[in-house]
Amino acid sequence: MPHDAAGVRTGAWYAGACLLILGVMPIISNGRPPGASALTFALLLTLWQIVLAVPVQLREWRSGERGLLRERLPRDVARRVVLVTLGTGMLFGISTWAYVLAFQTAGAVNAAIALQSYPLVAAALEAVVLGRRKTRTELAFTGVIVLALYYLATGGTWRMSGVSGWFAVALSVPVMWSVAHITLRQALVSTTITPLQVTTSRLVVSGVFLVPLALAVDGPQAVGAVLASPGLQLFGALMGLAYYLELVLWFYAVRQIDVSLASAITVPAPAVTLLLAVLFLGEHAHGYQVVALGAVLVGLFGLVRAGAAARARERAVPDPVA
Repeated sequence: MPHDAAGVRTGAWYAGACLLILGVMPIISNGRPPGASALTFALLLTLWQIVLAVPVQLREWRSGERGLLRERLPRDVARRVVLVTLGTGMLFGISTWAYVLAFQTAGAVNAAIALQSYPLVAAALEAVVLGRRKTRTELAFTGVIVLALYYLATGGTWRMSGVSGWFAVALSVPVMWSVAHITLRQALVSTTITPLQVTTSRLVVSGVFLVPLALAVDGPQAVGAVLASPGLQLFGALMGLAYYLELVLWFYAVRQIDVSLASAITVPAPAVTLLLAVLFLGEHAHGYQVVALGAVLVGLFGLVRAGAAARARERAVPDPVA
């Protein structure tokens, strides 16, 4: 889908705001008081997101912007919208759990760098689903990123024995995000649904999905203790606010620009996390982490430039004469 220059700039600003929020979120998650498992904390922050989302959604409705609700959809389209909402909502619920768990177990810095595989997954899915093929230059920079992530996963040893299973959990998050975001982007550009409607509906589905899951896995007593803790409620509210803002800004961004470009703009987020983790969580920045982060940054920025050059060449090719 072609994008005008003003739309690209707007999308880039939205993605830039996501960059700052993504850098702070791991610090909030890992800085929470003890007493909440990753699953129950994921439920707590999701509930807070719903609390924040509902008033904003009501305000949008009262302003006259009804989006998808202002029209009567054909039965097949309505069915597809419902299935997409349910599927992506559950996927986001699982990814939120995995997100909190990854930062808790793999460490804020390692997990933050691992999440930068998101542009790779998004680009791969765009190539398969949308037919956007990558140039040799883009593939070369992709190889740099893959090698850097492998180096990070092995703890700087290059040996498979050094790979942590929790690092794999961190890598699963961008896979789930990419599938959900690309699916939702098709809904955004092909229907009148608004980004706020997408966000609110997916949060409600995620919450409904996580409640019985948390009760079954952690037990009612543990869930109740977390809900009754003022300290955990504070961190849940902060995390919910950050996550909700990032979601809304993200959906506005990908309405203007491709998912792979928007995600590439958030590349420096691990650098923000690294600095804050050292300052506030007492984590140490290891040499292999800095090297891996540098390689990932170079690879992703190169990927963005190569992609922009490829799109410019495509626009320069004249249409064949009929």
